[in-house]
Amino acid sequence: MAMSKKLLEGYRKRLLDKKKGVTEAYNKNKNYGRLTEDEGTQDLADKASSAYTKEFLYSLSNTDREVLQKVDEALQRITKASYGTCVECGEEIEKKRLEAVPWASHCVTCQEKIEKGLL
Repeated sequence: MAMSKKLLEGYRKRLLDKKKGVTEAYNKNKNYGRLTEDEGTQDLADKASSAYTKEFLYSLSNTDREVLQKVDEALQRITKASYGTCVECGEEIEKKRLEAVPWASHCVTCQEKIEKGLL
């Protein structure tokens, strides 16, 4: 069953909003990371705290990068009229799943198989 243009446009807008939010957060974290590098003399506890903060920010940016990639792929699927269909089995992705995770590329069954290492 094909999705209505209005529904597809709603998902497209949510994906673009997510992309904008992740990009802004990434840029903010990148700038914060630069600020913590310029903190001159620090005692050992401050250095440890700063190192932990930097490591957290870098790991966050990896997650952000992953989400951005999934969002871009979902936007491409909208363009190719394959959005809302599982890329693995071709079944329709449940509307509830798309509401929760608009960049979802797999139906719940296939996603569970991926998480168990079966796909």
